[in-house]
Amino acid sequence: MARPDLLAAVDLGSNSFHLQVGRVVEGQIYALDSLREVVRLGAGLTSEKRIDRATQARALEALGRFGERLRGLPRHAVRAVGTNTLRVAKNAPQFLRDARAALGFPIEVIAGREEARLIYLGVAHSMPPAPQKPPYRRLVVDIGGGSTEFIVGQGLEPLLTESLYMGCVSYSLAYFPDGRVEKARMKRAELAARQELATMVREYRAAGWEEAIGSSGTARALEEILRENGFAEEGITRDGLDRLRSLLIKHERAEPGRIAGLRKDRAPVLPGGLAIMLAAFRELGIEKMAVAEGALRHGVLYDLLGRAQHKDMREATVSQFMRRYHVDAAHADRVRGLATKIFDLVTSAKEEQEADRLLLDWAARLAEVGLSVAHAQYHKHSAYILQNADMPGFSRMEQQRLARVVLAQRGKLGKLQDEGLEGGEWTLVFALRIASLALRSRTEARLPLLRVAADEAGYALDLPQVWLEENPLTAAALETETEHWKAIGMKLAVNGLSEKKVAQLRG
Repeated sequence: MARPDLLAAVDLGSNSFHLQVGRVVEGQIYALDSLREVVRLGAGLTSEKRIDRATQARALEALGRFGERLRGLPRHAVRAVGTNTLRVAKNAPQFLRDARAALGFPIEVIAGREEARLIYLGVAHSMPPAPQKPPYRRLVVDIGGGSTEFIVGQGLEPLLTESLYMGCVSYSLAYFPDGRVEKARMKRAELAARQELATMVREYRAAGWEEAIGSSGTARALEEILRENGFAEEGITRDGLDRLRSLLIKHERAEPGRIAGLRKDRAPVLPGGLAIMLAAFRELGIEKMAVAEGALRHGVLYDLLGRAQHKDMREATVSQFMRRYHVDAAHADRVRGLATKIFDLVTSAKEEQEADRLLLDWAARLAEVGLSVAHAQYHKHSAYILQNADMPGFSRMEQQRLARVVLAQRGKLGKLQDEGLEGGEWTLVFALRIASLALRSRTEARLPLLRVAADEAGYALDLPQVWLEENPLTAAALETETEHWKAIGMKLAVNGLSEKKVAQLRG
């Protein structure tokens, strides 16, 4: 994959959508263009947890404008991520299909802790380097529209990550639905936020930090309001937040004309964001907080840059999982090698299928993580782990695809038709199943000449007849495998090649 000079990140947040385009110069990303659309996706969630049609239409219009700006960029240079609202909305899959068409690029929904990791990456790259000795830790607080992320990190590495289900949009709707700010309402909102924080406060305080940093829209808005009203000279302070709280209660609502520094588009969600920030200051013992320019979209850009420079966080996660679950690395590498070889023979190693090849590589290496739970049905244990574990670098969709392919590595295929396997994923399943079957002995035994073909009906596998006769266990397993594919209406033909044909092919 060629290194792109331009990278772009799209953040589908619960309050605003952001597009950030950057130019890569000597390993650094310099801002080239940015767009922001206030969509309030989270405010469009109905009581049934469905995004209403009006909000969908507004979101698709915004993405269409983003798509025009991104036109002409290669797929690997653009990454679009969805956050909390798309994590909880029941009709997110349908919306994402329309959203992809409007944007022109795939959209990944990321888990809360992955969002936290990317936020920290964006903030860390936007801040001056911190001293390494003694270790200098930073606490990052990012109040979004539907969730709030907390990260303690050192340098460019996050050490603790947490995502709590509370945001400026959701809290403003829940506690200030008509926009009216009263002392009792603010108290209830703060108390609710403090209760959410109670689950993580002890661990975070024990880790400690030298500097607290706020990121994204709520933090920047609070900083501007405190400065414009003379409540703080720089950043966000506890005293300044308390004074803003009193001012809001006095005016009974967040009105831009009466509160200096308050933008019109921020006013509807300010009360909820303020309540969460007040709770964070109190529970975590924060007195002062700096505000960073970096945010989720910047972290996505640097993560993309890492992938382009072969420093993919997903690769680090795969290696870490192999160690954690005591995977037989030698055997996993043999399966990976054969599975990807089969995939290349079937697909002719087309560049547009590189993402699928990479997924197959990971699936082969992680297929046996479930053995750490039990040998019986280990493929099911493996799939469960991969679908539900925190896997830094992976989106939810990637984890789901990975889990589906690993689940399908053995056993009957009929039950897998209901697992949502997509067209191209059957080729990944075929490659992984055949590789696992052929390498069942778990030895370094040399494999014979292998020919593979595929068409709309299924697959064909050609092996030397002599080898099939010398390996009756594998031959019998291949016969059973043909029946598994036949049961789901697909063909798997296993053909024995004569010695003469093998000689011709080798020659």
